[in-house]
Amino acid sequence: MEEMTASEREEHNAEGTGVLPRAEIVRDEHPLSLGKTSVWNQYFQESEIVEQIDRDVKRTHPEMEFFNGDSSDSLSNQESLKRILTIFAKLNPGIRYVQGMNEVLAPLYYVFKNDPDQSQAALAEPDAFFCFVELLSGFRDNFCKQLDNSVVGIRSTITTLSQLLRRHDEELWRHLEVVTKVNPQFYAFRWITLLLTQEFQFRDCLSLWDTLLGDPEGPQATLLRVCCAMLILVRRRLLAGDFTANLKLLQNYPPTNIDHILHIANKLRGPLPF
Repeated sequence: MEEMTASEREEHNAEGTGVLPRAEIVRDEHPLSLGKTSVWNQYFQESEIVEQIDRDVKRTHPEMEFFNGDSSDSLSNQESLKRILTIFAKLNPGIRYVQGMNEVLAPLYYVFKNDPDQSQAALAEPDAFFCFVELLSGFRDNFCKQLDNSVVGIRSTITTLSQLLRRHDEELWRHLEVVTKVNPQFYAFRWITLLLTQEFQFRDCLSLWDTLLGDPEGPQATLLRVCCAMLILVRRRLLAGDFTANLKLLQNYPPTNIDHILHIANKLRGPLPF
């Protein structure tokens, strides 16, 4: 030991304790590294995602015992939602987890978990995961921030909704976007990204989703027709309102008969404007 240089003694001591010598720690393996390939940076990012998922899952439909009760079943349901969202985030690094995905997952998991066949209900978690992946495959561009300004991003989708309203009710379109300056992003962003799960009662959402997922034209086109129908249904109140009144109305959509909305939406069938 006396004949060793200082660096040799440091390396020898490190080998004896199982600690990696400081000189051998590359930049991307340093705990404070911000590099994209840094395992530490990836670890911290994943930890933040898991924490966000945990917070959002606990806020999922607080009025429902199924999601937010104190029973073991409720806690088990929360854990299932967390696992599904966490695995999805890991398998889709381009999107990861976006706040609100828990609201999109909730109806799927609820339906599978309440299957009358207990053998099928026991498979609710993998079944919901598979359907969640399939559902988001058609809407994933709306969640990808890098595509916001592209022809397939959320802003383009909102523009399509605006043009659809202009085609079917130009007077209402002009009053909203020209006269009162109500930008459709103020209300349609949540409508589209969360598939209207926040605008109606949970049971009504299940009925609405039956149409969204079963329509042969696909869920995206059907969703935009439903959103347009929602605007037309309250047109008299919108035409009489100013910016503040209209924004409040559309951000807190009034209780409405879902069958009536779907009836109006069905009348709007036709190629989407681009």
